Amino acid sequence: MQEYDLIIKGGTIATASDTFDADIGIRDGTIVTLGKDLGKAKRVIDADGQLILPGGIDAHCHIEQESSTKIMTADDFYSGSVSAAFGGNTTFIPFAAQHRGQSLREVVKIAHERAGPKSVIDYAFHLIISDANENVLGQELPALIQEGYTSFKVYLTYEMLKISDRQMLDVLSVARTYGAMTMVHAENDDVISWISDRLLMRGNTAPKFHAIAHAEIAESEASRRAIDLARLVDAELLIVHVSAPEAAEAILKARNNGIPIYGETCPQYLFLTKDDLDRNGMEGAMFCCSPPPRDKSGQEAIWRGLKNGTFQVFSSDHAPYRYDESGKLKNGPNASFKKIANGVPGLEVRMPLLFSEGVGKGRLTLNEFVALTSTNAAKIYGLHPRKGTIAIGSDADLAIWDPDWERTITQSIMHDNMDYTPYEGMKVKGWPRIVINQGRVVVENEELQVVRGSGSFLDRAPKFTEPRGFGAGTPLSPERSFDADIS
Repeated sequence: MQEYDLIIKGGTIATASDTFDADIGIRDGTIVTLGKDLGKAKRVIDADGQLILPGGIDAHCHIEQESSTKIMTADDFYSGSVSAAFGGNTTFIPFAAQHRGQSLREVVKIAHERAGPKSVIDYAFHLIISDANENVLGQELPALIQEGYTSFKVYLTYEMLKISDRQMLDVLSVARTYGAMTMVHAENDDVISWISDRLLMRGNTAPKFHAIAHAEIAESEASRRAIDLARLVDAELLIVHVSAPEAAEAILKARNNGIPIYGETCPQYLFLTKDDLDRNGMEGAMFCCSPPPRDKSGQEAIWRGLKNGTFQVFSSDHAPYRYDESGKLKNGPNASFKKIANGVPGLEVRMPLLFSEGVGKGRLTLNEFVALTSTNAAKIYGLHPRKGTIAIGSDADLAIWDPDWERTITQSIMHDNMDYTPYEGMKVKGWPRIVINQGRVVVENEELQVVRGSGSFLDRAPKFTEPRGFGAGTPLSPERSFDADIS
């Protein structure tokens, strides 16, 4: 029998569905055997007393991405991927972001040029669509879906990114036709602008007013509207970074009614509150993100959503803007809340935080943790069973967790390119000791073991090979029968 490249023995394996003791035999980057007494290997890792989990998949992070206001995130694909790996991730899915006037082909090309030479873990791309013109909807987007770019995000807020409800219907119909997933940032832009104008007129400019302007009703209304638009064209939809209890309730109601709606939430909605935006001077700017953190009761609602099936995915929404003139304070040390870059870092601490406070405190089972941080994202975004599980034939993407490792989160132990972490001083229990991606040991002994550019781009297939539904997903003309097309 040919020897293995790597055997991991003695650990407890946990997937989204099962927990069991077995050794893992790895050859050519793939799991080829699960069992006992597997024989010889070039290397054997003793994981006695440790948990062996599927490598994390962070399905929502902003890496080497320029915002609509021309601010570049602090992390490029090297620092971002290294930080992800040290937090137990073996795959991440950043964005190829279209700004108005750009072609989707152009933004995909740029994303590959940035990621290929730098990423140390595997990666795919979501598209961001801000210019839903005829060429994008009729040619570029259908072609890119068929080439494996099977997920994309749209915005219902932000002046330079938002699309109209009609454009949203067009995008959803293309997704339905070609078997792709639409993600939506659901906040009502008019509500936010209306409140913001009144706050600014009264001189209320401090960071804390960001949370007031982004009222919960702006999120819940937009979430309900997005769900109804998806219902209209019978399209799948994932609502990202949910923070508001009413928005969570709308998602759960839709799911209970059999509508293919998915939900995602993030660490900031479990571990931060709007009070964090009300710190001395401009320090609250470090906690400005959209939607903003809510209150303690909102946190509990999000925890319930992780348990009751509202949320399938737990992502970081890592949006790293430094607390200086390159990021949060680009518009000056006393800029109004409307001029503060939106986003918080969280790529490296996403899994340890949820493990410690979820599994460790009995809020989640270990299997639910695996589903939320890896398996469900792999299934939703077309990577399963290659990713997101521990099974024969799957990639050897593994995180060997020490459930008893106690650490205090400080920026000094992070590997991103940020100058702060919003979770400074939090104590957590449980962190990965070894991280393995396609059989390569990426992190061990708190040191990076691989070189930049050694990660792989992941091809994804659409859910079906032939277009269906509204004739290639192009916008409906007045002459066409909607009832005939929808059936």
